[in-house]
Amino acid sequence: MSKSNAVKLAVLVAILGTTGYLAFRPTAPRPLAIGDRAPDFSVPTLSASPLKLADYPQQVLVVNFWATWCPPCVDEAPSFERFAERVGREGVVVLGVSVDEDAGALKDFIDKYHVTYPVGRDPARALAARFGTVQFPETYILDRNGRLAEKVVGAIDWDDPRILTFVRSLASGS
Repeated sequence: MSKSNAVKLAVLVAILGTTGYLAFRPTAPRPLAIGDRAPDFSVPTLSASPLKLADYPQQVLVVNFWATWCPPCVDEAPSFERFAERVGREGVVVLGVSVDEDAGALKDFIDKYHVTYPVGRDPARALAARFGTVQFPETYILDRNGRLAEKVVGAIDWDDPRILTFVRSLASGS
């Protein structure tokens, strides 16, 4: 083989290799955007039954990603629990997803803060990544069709009438 043919072959192999790599490389999922359907999920809980999105069809869901070691999450916990109790009576389902690796710390937190809503575990943060969570807490409010209606980044006061009105409007269909 001549030197020029070897160079051409090497260039062709490099182009095909690069094209193949770019076409098939794993890509990070993009964050959930308003209107996107939430990814289906099933995560373990501290009890025997997993927390599954499929168990809540046609319901408004508020999915909160948090951790016991996260100071804003701890600050938000009391108002979030009150919110869960308030909107739960109106058919809204609140779900917590803890990224804690330590199940004991999670159980202690749930007991200390009297958390009554279901809490799943995502210690590898795989589900958090699928939603596009970049910090904790982050909360995703899903409409009855499983689409993202609002994303709340960081801790907020869940007693705020504006958030209550927004979630209630989703629940009532108005």
